[in-house]
Amino acid sequence: MKPIGRILTAVLLAACAGGGLSGCAGVVIGAGATAATAAMEERGLQQAAVDTRIKVTINSLWLDHSEKMLATFSTNVSEGRVLVTGVTDDAKLRDEAIRLGWRAKGVREIINETRVVKGDGGDNLARDGWISGQLRGRLTLDQNVFAINYAIETVAGTVYLLGIAQNAAERDRVRDHARAIRYVRRVVSHVILKDDPQRPVNRDKGRKQDPKAAN
Repeated sequence: MKPIGRILTAVLLAACAGGGLSGCAGVVIGAGATAATAAMEERGLQQAAVDTRIKVTINSLWLDHSEKMLATFSTNVSEGRVLVTGVTDDAKLRDEAIRLGWRAKGVREIINETRVVKGDGGDNLARDGWISGQLRGRLTLDQNVFAINYAIETVAGTVYLLGIAQNAAERDRVRDHARAIRYVRRVVSHVILKDDPQRPVNRDKGRKQDPKAAN
């Protein structure tokens, strides 16, 4: 495989990692089933494509910097809000990863949940993957949760949540599901509510309804 092919493959694989917010929905956004899935999300098909572009761009910037950066950190993106997770013993590498993240067009916020620790941080990747899988399954089976709207990332037993909740009750159910899973040490939620005024779609509605905005 040519170098450019290896780079593209690595970027696309990294974009699909994590399984949250439909995983790699949007990487092949024109494909029937994938497009239909993205269209069902609260953020909509167009925003899902924008978020995927942000994710792929950040992964590409990280890969251009070093393979270590791409392997160390991961992202989930929801309406331009970028959750960055990972554990490293190199503070400069972490700082550079965050700086590069801001270069991606469309980024509104970077939520830095990375940790700098000595050694490998005691991560158990297999267990973290198991936790994320368990939580994804529970959310999918819960008829009171619109699971497709949530991204899940587990790092060293800490579950990070990102996405859009229909209401506070749904948000709390998701958090409770996470807390009930074995080996989970902590749950950190960056989930926002559907009617949050900071969401781009709600801000746009507000401007259209404001008579002053038309003048």
